[in-house]
Amino acid sequence: MKIDLYTDITCPWCFVGHHRLDKVLAERFPDLAVDIRQHPVLLLPDAPAGGVYVPDLLRSRYGITDPKAAFARPEGEARASGFELDLGRQLWAYPTQAAHALILAAAGRDTQHRLAVAITDAYFIAAKNIADADVLADIAADYGFDRDQAHAIALDPAQHRRVEEEAAKSADAGIRSVPHFVFGGSISLVGGRSEDEIASAIQAASGAMAL
Repeated sequence: MKIDLYTDITCPWCFVGHHRLDKVLAERFPDLAVDIRQHPVLLLPDAPAGGVYVPDLLRSRYGITDPKAAFARPEGEARASGFELDLGRQLWAYPTQAAHALILAAAGRDTQHRLAVAITDAYFIAAKNIADADVLADIAADYGFDRDQAHAIALDPAQHRRVEEEAAKSADAGIRSVPHFVFGGSISLVGGRSEDEIASAIQAASGAMAL
């Protein structure tokens, strides 16, 4: 089954979505062969190189003055699925073009999805700057890339433009909220969905493919 997954690195619901998808596939569909394809969405396309301070972003964009109030729900959903997520660890939203460039460069490799998860984990759990080419090269070296090659991709303006073009295609296709899952080309789920909802969508897509 092909699973198209539209995400941005700095979205906490994408962290939850990545891990819930992997958990559901491992626990409920261990024999299902899947091809997970990652697609970029840019939630902060003009973020400065040094990042945006998340409390300031929450205040200016959403009127939220207490970051902990915004963090509570995704943190709780992560705990409900057995994942560690403390959004207070990472208070900077960095530009994600470089990270997405590496993920796109991994298309066609069986490491693409695992690389995307690893970069997301590095951002949220290890509080790494995932706009830093050295950080990205260190991660990508464990997922089939030569470190120098990964470093060059992360810094390449042409690769960043490719990400922006792909993100524009996603927006033109109506992808506005993330995570956005498309199972088997026919069944879509958007947002912070439960494990049961993800499992039901996979089951429905499997049934549609069997017809």
